[in-house]
Parts: sequence; structure tokens; C-alpha cells
Amino acid sequence: MIHIKSKDEIALMKEGGEILRHIKEELIKVIRVGTSLRTIDDYASSLFARSGGKAAFLGYRPQGAKKAYSASICTSINDIIVHGLPTEYAINPGDVVKLDLGMLYKGFYTDTATTILVSPVKKEVKNLLLAAEVALAEATLMCSPGRSIFDISRAIERTARQYGVYPCIGLTGHGIGRNLHEDPWIPNDTKYASKKIEIKPGMVLAIEPMFALGTAEVIELPDESYATKDSSVCVHVEHTIAITETSREVLTA
Repeated sequence: MIHIKSKDEIALMKEGGEILRHIKEELIKVIRVGTSLRTIDDYASSLFARSGGKAAFLGYRPQGAKKAYSASICTSINDIIVHGLPTEYAINPGDVVKLDLGMLYKGFYTDTATTILVSPVKKEVKNLLLAAEVALAEATLMCSPGRSIFDISRAIERTARQYGVYPCIGLTGHGIGRNLHEDPWIPNDTKYASKKIEIKPGMVLAIEPMFALGTAEVIELPDESYATKDSSVCVHVEHTIAITETSREVLTA
């Protein structure tokens, strides 16, 4: 079931989204060689504690997961696409670091993600991240009344093809609001994307292109994170977007 939000509810989500954006920007500042993923998560915990909101992922158990997530944010390195657990791993030169974070604020969730390239990185990795960022921008333009979920997925898939990279199959964007994950699900490819689900004012969507260099195939690891099947590098970017009467508004930018 798709939940339509009122203007007042979207205003609350925008307020939360702005706080979440600030937390993300602060976390990006500490991404450097030698910093451990655990240190980043500890800093995130302190930022959430001062924010007036709560870390959405801490204690959250997605459908199908064997256990609840045990950290405030997801930190995924190199071939890990999403749901990477913060560990004592220290960032190395050339690492591709994905930060995925969500927040519960005044009864509503927002969700955002970014990828940081730790120099030096190869040209094809820079191209991969550019592809994901362009895909997110193109998909955002599709978030308008009268469009469909298929239009969003097609924009993401088309961009991946143009840049010669692969959308990670089976990992999707989603609706968001009073629940972290709501209908509709938004694939990063068109195979399972719905042409029947029309985008309407009041819908709020988390759009999240996940692209890989070598394959579209994904595997689940024992810690319940997801990685590329061929261990190739991947990237992840995400914004929470509200649909207005005539256009859209990015709540986490």
C-alpha cells in the first residue's frame, strides 16, 4: 500500500532531511586514510544524539533479515554495495567508501547515501561514481505527477548503459514515511519495474542508484551485507524525494 503524505507531513520530513544532510556532511569530513569504520559510526551516533532524531538503522530488522542491524549507519567498502557493518577496518588509499544513513524525526523517516573516493582512484572508478550521480539526477527528474515507477527505473538503467556500468540487480529504492521502507519498490533496472504504479502528489520516494564496474549480479554475505558477485567495485548514492502538485522536492539535499 502506498501512503500519501500531507503537506504538513512532508514539511516535517523536510526538516528531518535537512538535519540528516548535515549529519552526512559532517561524516564525510572524517573520511580519510587511517580512520576506522567504527570511528565513523561512533561519530554518527554522537551526531544523532544531538540531532533531535534517532538513527533509523540501529536495531532495525529488514524483512527477511536474520537479525537486527547493530550500528547507527551502514559503511560499505569497495565491493560491498550496502548494509556493510562498521568494523575496526581502517580506510586505505584507493578505497571506495559508501555511507548510508537514515533518521527517524518527529515520527517520519528520511534516508540518504553517498560514496566517497579515497585518492588515488582509477579513472574508471571516477566514471562509475559520475554515472551513479547522473543517474540519481535523471531519476529525480522523473519524480513528477503523471510519471510511473518504470520511468524512474528506466532513467537509472539507461544512464548505467550510457556509462558502461551495471545496475546492481535486486537492490532497490523504496517509498518512505512513517516506515523506513514502504511501497512502492523502485528497481534500478526495468525488468521488474512497474508501469502501472503512477507517481502522485504526496508520495515520498527514496531513490538510490547502486552501480558496479564488472557485473549486475549481487550476493549476500554472512553478515547480511550485499556485495558484487565478481568482487568488482561498486557505488551507491541516494536522496529522499517528495512529489509535489507540479514537480518534486529533494528533502535530503
